[in-house]
Amino acid sequence: MSSSDIEHLNVRDLQTLPDEGPVVMLNFMRFREYSLGGNGTGWAAYLRYSALAVKLIKGVGGTIIWAAKAEAIALGGADRHHWDYAALVRYPSCAAFLSMMEPSGYAAANIERNNGCADHLIIATPELFGNFNAA
Repeated sequence: MSSSDIEHLNVRDLQTLPDEGPVVMLNFMRFREYSLGGNGTGWAAYLRYSALAVKLIKGVGGTIIWAAKAEAIALGGADRHHWDYAALVRYPSCAAFLSMMEPSGYAAANIERNNGCADHLIIATPELFGNFNAA
């Protein structure tokens, strides 16, 4: 897969991460007012994306750890950072995430993601500590 298959997917950078264990993808989304597909709001398009993406995530052994509406900027310039929604998605490995992103399986979901999201940032975070309370 090349980075042009899914717009802005940084395959080369992801392949440099250690792949010995879980990776958590920190997602930030900003929604369009209206879906580019003309079918409701950006949020509605994102919900259609989510219904497709959850199956793909589970198919590679991943799970959604947490997702919520972004209510306020607690630290940082509120004028520079605007996100509507955030989510943490855990994959068993970076390779599992990349396999989920294969265009043949992800293409239909990606249409709805593009229709709904004005911006979508994903930060890859190799899992170092899964439970701080277990120390």
